[in-house]
Amino acid sequence: MRLSDEQQAEIEELRADAHPTRRPVVAGLEDLLYSARPVLDHGFVRVVDYMGDDAAVVQAARVSYGKGTRQVREDRGLIRYLLRHRHTTPFEMCEIKLHVKLPIFVARQWIRHRTANVNEYSARYSVLDGEFYVPAPDHLAAQSTANRQGRGDVLEGEEADRVLRILNDDASRAHANYQAMLNTDADGTPIDPAADGLARELARINLPLSTYTQWYWKTDLHNLMHFLSLRADPHAQYEIRVYADEMMEILRAWVPATAEAFEDFTLGAATFSKGALAVVRRRLAGEAVSQETSGLTPREWRELEAVLGGE
Repeated sequence: MRLSDEQQAEIEELRADAHPTRRPVVAGLEDLLYSARPVLDHGFVRVVDYMGDDAAVVQAARVSYGKGTRQVREDRGLIRYLLRHRHTTPFEMCEIKLHVKLPIFVARQWIRHRTANVNEYSARYSVLDGEFYVPAPDHLAAQSTANRQGRGDVLEGEEADRVLRILNDDASRAHANYQAMLNTDADGTPIDPAADGLARELARINLPLSTYTQWYWKTDLHNLMHFLSLRADPHAQYEIRVYADEMMEILRAWVPATAEAFEDFTLGAATFSKGALAVVRRRLAGEAVSQETSGLTPREWRELEAVLGGE
């Protein structure tokens, strides 16, 4: 990730500008406020603003004027109860706004979560930097033979080198042509002062999906956890999962009691279908159950065996 001197100075100025407030603040998240957390080769996530904390979830659930006389452990118990029984509305009372820099192909996955307010950097109005995502060698993998949307073995040797050359060369050439169509060099200076450049909204169309974009992304706590339940999962694509991993650290700093319950009851948990639960009960009763006698499809059986630690 590259931050210009101007961007770093702006961040330091924002972090130094403190304001007294009657709003609840979270010390752990205040320490992270505005700081860019590096992700991938040029990306980042940074907290711009937030509203609420664990106590706000409890307050909304009890519809109370404040914390009352209950102890922290009772608040923790209520939060765990709410998450365990899927009472989601109190978590919608907390919100967070993130500034994210990410490759366009990751943004296309991310935007499928339609429960946030999003404002993206406009390539019609501004010129895109020449920054592209190129996978690290240990993430350069072949297509999985078992999963249509997954990866298989890591490429090595000349094959890996060839793919990296293609990715770097194509991205560099596309951006050079982008600048040529705009009639500007890397500093924005016109290449030919007598010529008109192509409109920015047209010049951008030839850029690859590896190009980095940026957006402000604001969501509530309930929908943030839904996003993380899918994108912090080991089966999620690596390039979006690493963003989710950074956001998990932000969640822990922001609402530690909620984050603990989320990891216990959602992220690290498993759900069973009616048929799968029947198989578990039969096994607990001492019955030997096979896929053929389970009533489950072969895929459902494999998934159940994976959850239970079978082969």
